[in-house]
Amino acid sequence: MPERSALLTRWLGVGLAAIMAVVTVSLALTGRLGLYINPESSWFAVSMSVLVLIGAVLSFLLPVGAEDDHGHDHGDGHGDGHGADAHAHQHGHAHGHATDPEIRSSPDHGAPLATRVATRAQARAAASRPRPARASRGSRRRTLGVIATGTGAVLATAVVLLTLVLPPRSLSAELAISRDVGAPPLFGGTDVVTLARTGDTASFGVGEWSAVFATATNPEAFDGDPVTLTGFVTPGDGGGFALSRLVITHCVIDAQSASIPVAVGENEASADAETGQWVTVDGMVRANSDGRLFIDAATVELIDEPEDPYEY
Repeated sequence: MPERSALLTRWLGVGLAAIMAVVTVSLALTGRLGLYINPESSWFAVSMSVLVLIGAVLSFLLPVGAEDDHGHDHGDGHGDGHGADAHAHQHGHAHGHATDPEIRSSPDHGAPLATRVATRAQARAAASRPRPARASRGSRRRTLGVIATGTGAVLATAVVLLTLVLPPRSLSAELAISRDVGAPPLFGGTDVVTLARTGDTASFGVGEWSAVFATATNPEAFDGDPVTLTGFVTPGDGGGFALSRLVITHCVIDAQSASIPVAVGENEASADAETGQWVTVDGMVRANSDGRLFIDAATVELIDEPEDPYEY
């Protein structure tokens, strides 16, 4: 295997994996890994990254291309020792007896030994010579393989290097709006609603309350419950806004948007708050005439984005 190709293979495997492992460990040390995965999974991600780094260091003990050369030599040994000799032997007999004009012209095949040896050598050379059509197809496949590998290498390298250059950022409010499918996702399902009925809602966030608002069959039971919630502003109905938060199960890829309606007075500074503005809402849970729950805000405080912008 050429040295350049071996270096590319090692870079795509060990090199990119080592960079991602370093990024993961550094994010964990700076407390920013929670911007990408659920903190409960951090220990697993960090431990796997450490194992990757150990493997990357140990890989330098192997010379470049050693793993490919081992498999290549093993295959060639079997092919040259058995398949090639058998193939040449069969072709030698077939061509030596069927195509040589001297042998065909002799009824007892009594051609000189030198002529027969030369004929067998020519047969071996002809058998080992690639056919033009097969060679052309093989060349096209190799070209396509090189192009695909090169394209994948460039894209993978670009993505990994961007993680080193770009600062960690949370998902935006625009993304939360785009992931809103119109039906509230049920975070915790019936367990959350059952817990809410007991009055133990002190630890509830936007995600839990959105599940209660979506599934409660007796909204009057929650009327008057005090709440203090933090989230960002998204468009709402009836002159208020929706208090939203992204809820992560495993990582940011599965982040879902949770929203609850908030009613505010006209004199509230947050009434005209821009989409994406972070706020802390103090108020009461209320049920309207249709039995729909909403937050009747007493105060709405504009704040900066919290250090941990997600719920889990």
